[in-house]
Amino acid sequence: MNPTSNKKDFEELTTNLRDLAYAYLEKYSPSKQQLKIYLLKKYLNKFGNSKSKRELSNIIDTVLINLEKNRLISDELYSDSKSRMLLRRGYSINKINQSLRQKGIKSEFIKKSIDKIKEDKIEPDFISALKLCKRRRIGAVRPIGNRELFYKKDMGILARAGFSFEMSKRILDLDHEEFKKLIKII
Repeated sequence: MNPTSNKKDFEELTTNLRDLAYAYLEKYSPSKQQLKIYLLKKYLNKFGNSKSKRELSNIIDTVLINLEKNRLISDELYSDSKSRMLLRRGYSINKINQSLRQKGIKSEFIKKSIDKIKEDKIEPDFISALKLCKRRRIGAVRPIGNRELFYKKDMGILARAGFSFEMSKRILDLDHEEFKKLIKII
C-alpha cells in the first residue's frame, strides 16, 4: 500500500496517528523522539507490518511537524522542564545531560538548559549532592562511627550519580553540623 496511490488510507492513517498522539499528550509531556517511538510501536502492535517502516516513519514525521507547528510539543521546553525537575531530585549536571540525550533531545537544547541552570544556581552540583546525601542517608547523615566504614560505598553512590571525585570528596568530608546548616539554606 503506497500512501500516494491510496489517498483515503493515507488520510485515515494520519488521522489515527494524530488521535493517538493527542491521547498520549493528554497523559504525558514527552519529547519528540519519545512520541515518535510510541506512535511507531502502537501502530506496529495494532496493525502489524502492513506498511514499510520507512513510509510509516515519514507519516509519523509529518504528524510530529504538525504538532510542533501547533506548539503541542517542544523539545526546548521539554529540556528546560526536565532538567530543572532532575536537578530538584538531586541529579548532577552530567547525569542530567546523559538523561536528556537518552530522551533524544538535541545537544543545542541540552546546552541551553544546562546554561540556564548554571546561571540560576550557585554550584548546582554541590546542592544536588547535598540533596542526594540527605535522601540516601549517606555522608554526614550517617552516624559518626559508621562514616569511615561506608566511605567507599558512599563515594560509589555519588560517582554513579554523576558527581566528580573532587565534589564527592568535598561532600563526604563535611561534618554533621555544617551539613545541617547547608540543608537548611537549601
